[in-house]
Amino acid sequence: MPRKGPAPRRELVADPIYRSVVVTQLINKVMLHGKRSIAEKIVYDAMSIIATKT
Repeated sequence: MPRKGPAPRRELVADPIYRSVVVTQLINKVMLHGKRSIAEKIVYDAMSIIATKT
């Protein structure tokens, strides 16, 4: 059994539209089964609805 130790934490890349790491974290939480593009669509649509209502 190899004992390489824990894997290093990866740096989160900022979101390309909002340039925010928090939005990237939100997309990662919404994402199911590795479907990042669908999670991005859900988050961006929700953000546009919020922008129109405020």
